[in-house]
Amino acid sequence: MAETSENESASNDGAARLRPIERAMRKLADGGMTESDIAWRFRRTPGHVRRVLDMSRLRRKSNDPGPETAPDLRPIERVVLRARDEGTDTAEIAARLRRTPRGVEQIERLATYKLERRDVSE
Repeated sequence: MAETSENESASNDGAARLRPIERAMRKLADGGMTESDIAWRFRRTPGHVRRVLDMSRLRRKSNDPGPETAPDLRPIERVVLRARDEGTDTAEIAARLRRTPRGVEQIERLATYKLERRDVSE
């Protein structure tokens, strides 16, 4: 009986990193529902359901910034900060993101401000 609770807690830890549709599809599949029935319920094809289930079992990158790491940053801000941490200059980031270097600097300043504000409040 202790083994069951350990397995459940391990699967719950992995489920915390899943998207809502992945959690719902896995719950139905684990409950014995067929891929065709799940596909009908979500108005998707059985192939789509199969791919979602397969990909939901893969491990995600640990450096993937999830909602718990930077919930108040926009994706563009995370990209700019990551690139700056890697030593990329603003002109190169601007070219990659099709922005002006001044715009990238503004994004970096705003993201830094948001992080500092969050650190002070915690």
